Amino acid sequence: MAEEAYSPSKIRSDVPFLAAIWGISGMYVVLIIAVLAADASYTSVHDLWSAVNDPNVRASIWLTLQTCSVTAILSVIVSVPAGYVLARYHFPLKRVFDSILDIPIVLPPLVIGLSLLILFNQVMVGGQSIEKWLGEWLSGLHAWNESIPSGVTYRIPAIILAQFTVSCAFAVRTMRNTFDGIDPRQEKVAMTLGCGRSGAFWLIALPQASRGVIAAGTLAWARALGEFGPVLVFAGATRGSTEVLATTVFLEISIGNLEGAVAVSFLMIAVAIMVLTAVRILGMRQTV
Repeated sequence: MAEEAYSPSKIRSDVPFLAAIWGISGMYVVLIIAVLAADASYTSVHDLWSAVNDPNVRASIWLTLQTCSVTAILSVIVSVPAGYVLARYHFPLKRVFDSILDIPIVLPPLVIGLSLLILFNQVMVGGQSIEKWLGEWLSGLHAWNESIPSGVTYRIPAIILAQFTVSCAFAVRTMRNTFDGIDPRQEKVAMTLGCGRSGAFWLIALPQASRGVIAAGTLAWARALGEFGPVLVFAGATRGSTEVLATTVFLEISIGNLEGAVAVSFLMIAVAIMVLTAVRILGMRQTV
């Protein structure tokens, strides 16, 4: 009876199942391709060239490269220890700690920007706001070197903070996945041979996690590139001052230059594709 129940004639065809899963997946892929094709059809080489030659856009590109790079470095500095702690240690309220690190991922971007604005300008420390404290300290540095901003809010440091608050959360997820995939037994063996926890981390864990570190920095950079809401609220979108590529798109739309906005968007799409390709080459598909 068992052989009859599982005979080939009784097994249903997999065609409907395969058609369903491929069809559902394919529809989303088609949507993404259609969006990219729409952008490509609406712009031209002339529009792209005009955008690149626009002094405001060029300044925006340069500022974007600078702030995204600083954000990526800061995200790696924070995400490596945070990911290691989550992957290697069990401690009270670990789930709460883990959930807090995910908050920037699930919060609406505008809320993050507004929260940063309130934190720096409304929260009082010793009778003064954080912005006031930092402003006084930065003003001294600004008098010594004019390239250093004299404050945080609506200045370049606000762009970096806004980008970092969101991007770092993605880098932490990447590093936790990386350390979870590394067998801890090698670190334990090293410690039994006289190596301390710090030595095991620097000599064993971190070298094995090198690809994950690069992937975390790359993903943080890419996320910072597209950050708009927090940057707009906390740093503003002043041309020649706090304008990055994401806010350039907004400014071009606001003045009715849709072709210019699409051209800048296409530049951002090209960069995003290159970043994702780099991550795939690193073999970190599970972290995206």
